[in-house]
Amino acid sequence: MRGNDLVFAALFAFGVAVLGAYWYVQGRSEPEAAPVPSGGDSLEITVSGQARGVILVRLFEEIAPENTARLKRLAESGAYDGVVFHRVIDGFMAQTGDVRYGRADGDLSRAGRGGSELPDLPLEASEIAFERGIVGMARTSRPDSANSQFFIMFASAPNLNGQYTVVGQVVEGLEVLDAIRRGSGPNGAVEDAPDVMERVRVIPGGG
Repeated sequence: MRGNDLVFAALFAFGVAVLGAYWYVQGRSEPEAAPVPSGGDSLEITVSGQARGVILVRLFEEIAPENTARLKRLAESGAYDGVVFHRVIDGFMAQTGDVRYGRADGDLSRAGRGGSELPDLPLEASEIAFERGIVGMARTSRPDSANSQFFIMFASAPNLNGQYTVVGQVVEGLEVLDAIRRGSGPNGAVEDAPDVMERVRVIPGGG
């Protein structure tokens, strides 16, 4: 990550906090499920901690080829194994994927400020709405700055539509997602025993 990205990360955290507070206060209704493209690979995320079980994410490879390729590359290398859900905002989203600072066996004081050693990725905007179960790539204030972190939606957040790359959708394990330990404070930081992606692997052809 470049030096200025630490500032951008703070701005992203602030934006996430504002959006999370907005949707929590406004209230929400259960949205209809977004369409799941046929075929494609999946990510199998084994979660441990307060939540226990598997979250299966169908990847939208045709919609976001570069960003989904990055997720698969990091998963296949084992980079996501042992990474925590460092920011979790009730009624909004659960964020993870900081392979540099977000490892459960390390110092988590900087979790959320890092990424991988690979180059940042371009925004691959689409018309898919950010609804419950949708997975998006986290980024800084720069649109083309996604790297390794991603977030999974607890509920609909239309203000994100078209602003962040949609990379997939949870097709199994929403109950596991719902059980993930929530954070506290304005940015939803999980400071006490965050849940962990114990293992992330690629399942060819959607399972």
